[in-house]
Amino acid sequence: MAAGDGARGSGAGEGVPDVVRQRFAEAAREEGPDLATLCLLVGAEAALRGKGAAQDASAVERVVDQGQAELDRLAGLLPYERGRTPAAWASALRRLLGEELGFRGAAPDYQRLASSLLPEVLRRRRGLPILLSVVWTEVARRAGAPVYGVALPGHFVVGFGDPRGHHVLADPFAGGAQLGESELSVMVAGATGGAPLSAASFQPAGALETVLRVLNNIRAWAARRPEQTGVRLWAVELSLLLPHHPGRLRFERAQLLVERGEFARGAREMESYADVVAAMEPNAAENIRRAARGARARLN
Repeated sequence: MAAGDGARGSGAGEGVPDVVRQRFAEAAREEGPDLATLCLLVGAEAALRGKGAAQDASAVERVVDQGQAELDRLAGLLPYERGRTPAAWASALRRLLGEELGFRGAAPDYQRLASSLLPEVLRRRRGLPILLSVVWTEVARRAGAPVYGVALPGHFVVGFGDPRGHHVLADPFAGGAQLGESELSVMVAGATGGAPLSAASFQPAGALETVLRVLNNIRAWAARRPEQTGVRLWAVELSLLLPHHPGRLRFERAQLLVERGEFARGAREMESYADVVAAMEPNAAENIRRAARGARARLN
């Protein structure tokens, strides 16, 4: 079984969270957060939990170092060419990653947790659009390309060139195929209900925005599988370490704790969250406190 596909819950590898999460929190708060490092740490969290034993800091750094080394190696395979245009950069990455090395995605990849874990995507050369886009951008960046990720509604792609000027977009999930207006319209029509895309939709996605979206995908994967509450819990907990995150994740974490039988702890966190939202949403706060009382009642 691939790492991550069998990763279960927070009870496995109790030594892992402090090591991975301290490193993750530090990386997220750096002045220029490194996207590859953050995504590799998400993969380390899944892989080390899956082993079910405590791991030390060297095991975490090994996952990060191996992933960074592989991205460096892939960048070194890209032939040098002076003065590439954005289209030429997109074509060069498509030939190397999409055609020669076979990085791409398919419908079954949406059913695998491994498709959201960068170490596994580098190993399998299969993944979700956002993780394949991370590979594309990190390899291209190392080679000197003007590259950035683009968080379109429902699909993540890669841009080459100037996002406010001449640029081209490519879809790593489709092996790096370049996208014209018609392809873009079809791609996002389902996600937007046919609404036109604004210029803001095509702006570069930051590292923290991207890794939060990766963690949201993991949460969604686990939410469809009731036996994977542990995976959902660690995805929520990593999200909460990001400098900016939806406040409601705190309530989701409390609910998961209750669901996993940690009634008193979950109730305390619900009450703490209710205190936070009480001034703005008193009715919501009362509903949360009611849920906390219900959780405490299950202790008897």
